[in-house]
Amino acid sequence: MIPKIRIREIKKINLKEGYLIDGFPSVGFTSAIATESMIHTSQFELGGVIDSETFPSISVIKDGKPNFPIRIFVNEELKVGVFLSYLTLDQSLHRITAETMLSWAKQHKIKLIISSVAIKSPTGDEEMIGIGSTDSARNKVREAGLKVLDHGTVPGIPGILLNEGSMSNQDVIVIIFHTNGEGPDFKSSAKLCMAMSKLIPGVSCNIPSLEKEAEKAESIIKESQIESKYLKDSMYR
Repeated sequence: MIPKIRIREIKKINLKEGYLIDGFPSVGFTSAIATESMIHTSQFELGGVIDSETFPSISVIKDGKPNFPIRIFVNEELKVGVFLSYLTLDQSLHRITAETMLSWAKQHKIKLIISSVAIKSPTGDEEMIGIGSTDSARNKVREAGLKVLDHGTVPGIPGILLNEGSMSNQDVIVIIFHTNGEGPDFKSSAKLCMAMSKLIPGVSCNIPSLEKEAEKAESIIKESQIESKYLKDSMYR
């Protein structure tokens, strides 16, 4: 049975010729922390939620208010949308999640999707690398001052976004960053946030507040993962 993912928009969204950021965590929490910082710095607002019967049944409480663990934030002035997740999705959901993201991007006439993937390293000091799904995406990587990956593999949601983007001529850029896999990885989050800001005009990163956001986001993501594991384990007892 193929899982279904629903996107429920709570306002009319206009991101024509804009950007979509994939904020699903991979190794560690860097992707989610970087996108969370960008949302707080650049005045995004909640545009919708993403839900599925296959997702863990949890509510994330922030400032006393309940939140879906996966939400869409938008800044229509900058033409940027963000899929922000406090859940690390099971591998079985990667394809349908990537395809849902691509479909939503097509519906809203998004010109560039930006994703990221982590590589574990002891220091996390290595340079950022970019991969593009099309010639124009690869040119954008070079223009942003990032090294272009010539050979390698990209797993998970970012890998599917690249493959499907190359088939549909959708510009997708995946940023490869290095992390020690232990959080909160403030250094990697700051680097990733800065790399994304080079690809998206007008988006900025408040580095002083990033460290505080890193600790808060890591705490929420860890708690969501623990609750998800508990729910999953209890289902199969």
